[in-house]
Amino acid sequence: MEEVRVRFAPSPTGYLHIGGARTALFNWLFAKSHKGKMVLRIEDTDQERLKEDSVSQILTSLKWLGLNWDEGPEVGGDKGPYYQSQRFDLYKKYCQQLLDEGKAYYCFCTTEDLEAQREKQRELKQPFRYARTCRDIPVEEAKKRAAAGEKYSVRIKIPLEGTITVHDLIHGDVDFNMDQFDDFVIMKSNGIPTYNFAVVIDDHFMGITHVLRAEEHLSNTPKQILVYEALGYKVPQFGHMPMILAPDRSKLSKRHGATSVEEFRDQGYLPEAIINYLTLLGWAPGSNDEIFTLADTVKVFDFSKMSKKAAIYDTKKLTWLNGQYLSTLPLANIVAAATPFFKAAGLVDDAFINDNKEFFAHLIDVVRVRVKTLLELVDASTYFFKDVTEYEEKGVAKHFKPETIGLLQICYDKLAALPQFDLTTTEQAYNDIAAEQGLSLGKVIHPTRLALTGRTFSPGMFDVMVLLGKEKTLTRLQKAIEFIKTK
Repeated sequence: MEEVRVRFAPSPTGYLHIGGARTALFNWLFAKSHKGKMVLRIEDTDQERLKEDSVSQILTSLKWLGLNWDEGPEVGGDKGPYYQSQRFDLYKKYCQQLLDEGKAYYCFCTTEDLEAQREKQRELKQPFRYARTCRDIPVEEAKKRAAAGEKYSVRIKIPLEGTITVHDLIHGDVDFNMDQFDDFVIMKSNGIPTYNFAVVIDDHFMGITHVLRAEEHLSNTPKQILVYEALGYKVPQFGHMPMILAPDRSKLSKRHGATSVEEFRDQGYLPEAIINYLTLLGWAPGSNDEIFTLADTVKVFDFSKMSKKAAIYDTKKLTWLNGQYLSTLPLANIVAAATPFFKAAGLVDDAFINDNKEFFAHLIDVVRVRVKTLLELVDASTYFFKDVTEYEEKGVAKHFKPETIGLLQICYDKLAALPQFDLTTTEQAYNDIAAEQGLSLGKVIHPTRLALTGRTFSPGMFDVMVLLGKEKTLTRLQKAIEFIKTK
């Protein structure tokens, strides 16, 4: 059986978009589930749209997601180069082959000529189709004009009638009439190949067996099949995945929030959660399971389970998944992922972490079950590192009443008298206070929480006390008492 070879071929025009990440993911899953290979190719022929550092950002994002490639930049392979900008000689060679075989022709139409054609068709309310003005110029005449320095592009000569069928792994057979296409350009006048030409050359020579990409590329596929046929190449299998739409079913854009892998990473999302979420965008495992790893998915992955319907982008689901992974991944993983966020907030440095490894890990373990992102984890931990300088207004109104002074003083005295300050002793002290005062435990804990954290929401109160330590706990209780007195 032929080895399965797929490719992910991003253009380095910015950060890795969430849609691009999903395309990479499903190519990766397809390759792994068939024991095949994924090729990474950088389509950087459009020099005007290139952005500095985009390639390194894309590579970094893919590696961060765990989507390593088998061939391509940083890895190598025997079918490179893996940058289109290094493959121009190949494109020119096969463009010339099509010219020599009469399957393509020189087009000398200027920008003004094409605009005149476009305007005429616009008046007739027709879609623009190149009028094939140069199609029948005698070959020798065309060669002389080109040799004389007349500016030209190269167009492929396609059949004037008939249909072309795309055999799609998701959508089935999709027919296109030839009258939908014109003799499209395969080589621009500046010597740069067009996408629909270069991608065929690359996929052929890189041995790509399956082209799996977003549905928006389906309209390009007939053109590419025409190029495959003109060059005598075997046509790969195509699969066009459903679009990712915003909640209002419009095209996903910046106005809908974060749309790149980098943005989600910077907001404190975990790669495991993003991968899990992307897997659910257009694919279902055939069960009610919603949480699964890359390794889990490879075992059950079946491309035929891809949906034909557009996937709806829902960050609430992603955030929920992220919270699940924050709570359940090995603590060491979360500590490693969270450390840069704590450093960026100025809460810790390397020296602190080296001297307080157990404390830092315990803190993260206590807090992580109540937050959804790493940014929230940092925010929910600040009172362990900084003094409480203010209290939540709604908490003050509810829990800091004149009668609270006496209750907090009782708490202070009871805790101060403890010979040992740990989870067991602090919890027992508060149970005793509640019983002695005829109060529910919550009535004692809520004002204490506000006093120690400045907030009405926190991890378990006794975990907070132990992490703060006896001295800080008592200091903050006393400070809260003084605050209530001055209200």
